[in-house]
Amino acid sequence: MTAKRAPKIEMAEAVPPFGRPIQSRYGADDVVDRLVTAVGLGVYVGGQQLPTERELAAMLGVSRTSVREALKQLTASGYLEVRRGRNGGYFVLSDWGPDSAQHVRRQLVARWSEFEHIFDARALVEPMIARTAAARRSADDIVAMESAVQAYVEAATRDASRVADTALHLAVAQATHNPILIGMSVDLRAKITLNLGAEPFSAEARQAAIVQHAELVAAIVAGRGDDAADIATRHFAMSEALIRKLAERAQHDGAMRGAA
Repeated sequence: MTAKRAPKIEMAEAVPPFGRPIQSRYGADDVVDRLVTAVGLGVYVGGQQLPTERELAAMLGVSRTSVREALKQLTASGYLEVRRGRNGGYFVLSDWGPDSAQHVRRQLVARWSEFEHIFDARALVEPMIARTAAARRSADDIVAMESAVQAYVEAATRDASRVADTALHLAVAQATHNPILIGMSVDLRAKITLNLGAEPFSAEARQAAIVQHAELVAAIVAGRGDDAADIATRHFAMSEALIRKLAERAQHDGAMRGAA
């Protein structure tokens, strides 16, 4: 009996395109879509300074010219303001504008099947990482995780919260002592954060995260793998819920404007 050959999977099919650099006929438009969506998700919040042009260009894989043009468009549209001086830059003014739904639909809704794959992968991978960390964590891992939990609690700004949150989840992944699992966690985070480095955010999500972070690390430290996996499942579902909520808002607003 002849064994069936496994179907050939081309690399273009195997690797989802979302994590790749932005590529379009006009890069600035895609940067605008990405940043408006990020602001809508709370990746950047009112009053927060955006990364520099150089940093955004590196994050998104586009030219500084495309970023500069996008920032000018967002300033003219009232999403951002420019502040001059030594600590100047672009700062968030508005989290939702008249054209936000259109930008979000292009960024999220048009790629929704891709996001469903990302949600599914994260729901599978992150609980496994938490369970594995509970079995393998070292004394140094415990110090790193507990320090990051405390830093998140004490964070006074959105940027400080982002740094502490990133440090915590990297420390949990590193506690698996498996570079492939670490890479998977980092890659999924990049995708869910639109390559901009911060999870979707709301004041309610932060308060829930403070509790869940402490519970997650306590379970890992105590070696309670199943509990750690369950907590991780609930914790990472928050970002998914915020993304789904924004996509639904964009669809609803678009329908309302179309009916007007």
